[in-house]
Amino acid sequence: MSAVFKTNSPKPVTLQFPCKQCGAVLKYAPGTAHLVCDHCGTENLIELRTGKIEEYDLNQALQQLTKASVESSAPSIHCDECGAGFQFEAKNHAGECPFCGAPIVTSTAQIKPIQPKSLLPFSVDETRARQGFQKWIKNLWFAPNAVKKYARSDTKLTGVYLPFWTFDSHTVTNYSGERGDVYYVQEAVQVVRNNRVVTEMRQVPKIRWTLVNGQVRRFFDDVLVGASHSLPRKILDALQPWDLHGLIPYDENYLSGFRSEYYQVELTEGFDHARQIMDNQIYQDICHDIGGDHQRIHQVNTHHSDTTYKHCLLPVWSAAFRYRDKSYRFVVNGRTGKVQGERPYSIWKIAFACLVGVFLAAIGYYYLEQSGALQNRQPEELTIHPYQYQQPLNY
Repeated sequence: MSAVFKTNSPKPVTLQFPCKQCGAVLKYAPGTAHLVCDHCGTENLIELRTGKIEEYDLNQALQQLTKASVESSAPSIHCDECGAGFQFEAKNHAGECPFCGAPIVTSTAQIKPIQPKSLLPFSVDETRARQGFQKWIKNLWFAPNAVKKYARSDTKLTGVYLPFWTFDSHTVTNYSGERGDVYYVQEAVQVVRNNRVVTEMRQVPKIRWTLVNGQVRRFFDDVLVGASHSLPRKILDALQPWDLHGLIPYDENYLSGFRSEYYQVELTEGFDHARQIMDNQIYQDICHDIGGDHQRIHQVNTHHSDTTYKHCLLPVWSAAFRYRDKSYRFVVNGRTGKVQGERPYSIWKIAFACLVGVFLAAIGYYYLEQSGALQNRQPEELTIHPYQYQQPLNY
């Protein structure tokens, strides 16, 4: 499907969701299909939006993006609850009014040419997310003891919808390389027996290399790439897996009471990262196709076709704690409760563990030497050749 961009809207569309009972502003309740009023407790059902989650043609989108012109500054926002005017942080399009705390959602068309078309609603609430964090921090290896106190604290978590890209692509890859098959020959080797050097005949492994050429094909479905700079990519990637089959059409109701970010990783940069993920899988496919005991890959040429993308929002709970004047961030997957984050290490605990390891290794070596087991080891081991891997990519 072709991409449809909406740009240069005259003013931002600001959305707030009043309670049908008392008129107070509503917030989405994680794990449900309704908004809850904090004042009277009324549950306001979210009308289910139906429709297929569309895929958009990547090449056409990239061409249109070169012509797109959008406003780059954050728009001014008016709060209908208290009448205040303000601006969100540049990367956000949903959050709370800084004056009265009312949840506000704005459209994204004023800032970005590509709009989110789908999302995964929160299914993990803040209480469960905090419990997951407490368990995670208690189980950290080599963490300073002082850090454990955060497992008992009431650290406030912030619910955030982070932007992501997904990519589909048909790939055809031609390659050349070598297949390595192990065979054995009998050779005379010298070993020490009872403090004497003796000669023995042993089976010694060798590798026979054969030139190969071939082709592999693979269809990639929903290769996920984080489009936020708020968190390191390592943390974003570690939050997987996501139940992307559960994506629903984009609906601002699910954003009420949460922060939501614009994408900061542009579409072309996102696809560059997706190609790296695809290349790693293609590399494994080539090794499997070559077969044998070992593989060398010399040349790779991959062609991408029918490449499509989606822009979606995925939910996380985010917070940070400070230790020795440094901030450590952690996040909780808002669908599964999986926790990932940054953490400090105790140098003393690591040093002690290393000393214990060296001590145990020395004891083990002593007993192996006394038993004569070290004298029976293979004098020659198989040499593993490094891969030669070059990868020009075309799409």
